[in-house]
Amino acid sequence: MIYRIHFFPGLALLLISFAIQFQLSWWIVRSQKWSGRRRLALLAGADILLGVLFTLSYLLGFYRVWRHFPHIWATWIEAVGLILSMGLIGLFFAALVWRHVSEFRPERRAFVKVVGGGMMAAPFIVTGVGMLTRNQFHLNVVDVPIPNLPKDLQGLRIAQITDIHLSPFLSERDFARAIDMANETKPHLTLVTGDLITRAGDPLDACLRQLARLRADAGVLGCLGNHEIYCNNEDYVTEQGARIGIDFLRSRSRVLRFGDTSINFAGVDYQKFDHPYLVGAEQMTKPGMINVLLSHNPDVFRTAASQGYDLTIAGHTHGGQVNMEILHKDLNVALFFTPFVRGLYREGKSTVYVSSGIGTIAVPVRIGAAAEVAVLRLCAS
Repeated sequence: MIYRIHFFPGLALLLISFAIQFQLSWWIVRSQKWSGRRRLALLAGADILLGVLFTLSYLLGFYRVWRHFPHIWATWIEAVGLILSMGLIGLFFAALVWRHVSEFRPERRAFVKVVGGGMMAAPFIVTGVGMLTRNQFHLNVVDVPIPNLPKDLQGLRIAQITDIHLSPFLSERDFARAIDMANETKPHLTLVTGDLITRAGDPLDACLRQLARLRADAGVLGCLGNHEIYCNNEDYVTEQGARIGIDFLRSRSRVLRFGDTSINFAGVDYQKFDHPYLVGAEQMTKPGMINVLLSHNPDVFRTAASQGYDLTIAGHTHGGQVNMEILHKDLNVALFFTPFVRGLYREGKSTVYVSSGIGTIAVPVRIGAAAEVAVLRLCAS
């Protein structure tokens, strides 16, 4: 089994859900309005059912569990469990408010009850909006400053598609719209930076069929993501990519020429967090050229900068996928793993761009982190 650090938030959510479930049940049992064996039996049955669902939702994130379930069932059971966990948290805060209604003056009780109801409904309303808007792709055109950029590379347009996750949450028809958006920008080069699907059983060939439609003056390059490793399809994706005209750079570099100037593109497979980053990648840099690294995960940026890469192009984070802005600060799960979550970051003379990507995982929801097709325009800093 492959152990992944991103299961930690799932485990934390599972434990929080159990704690809240126990507290809510305790409040209900102690309430004088709730009595009788039949009602207590109903409460116990609901607790058991929710506990099984929450546990199963968490375990379905592991290959050894979900391989025993029908593919679409596993996908949606996991999502429903996560959504209900978030709803339970909303219910907990609503219950806190309602329990203290008696402390308020009678004329304010109605208002407090409405507030509590809003807290309970908010997670479901926000989730519903996030589900409806998750496939509204945005075209994000970004100027990327590069020190000492040669004149022939000024205005070079690089389209990026990443984190596709073609699955029951994203149809081939919807993904085709993203491909059309990228092609309509008439890029000089297009990049595909990993995570074509989420898990074995997702429509990988359909994803490759759409990627074959990508068009760019200098062709299409790519790198592989963590889900290629989890699905054990790295070689298949590489071979089929070559067949349809996508050169997946796996610890390789490729020099492209624009006008009288060459630019070096290097690519690596997903870099595991518990291993040293970019071992040997410094050997792929070309002195005297602009060096660009394709890396699925952006947390390698500082290492890439130290090795001489001028620009790193990444994805992986989904922009947080569910991102809340509080006091002008972003709050999302991705921040637990990397400070480079979405957009453009610069340190010294090096730059990284992190795309929010196309698809979703775990729950079919995007909030505060819209799906995007990115177009990077190189410019002199």
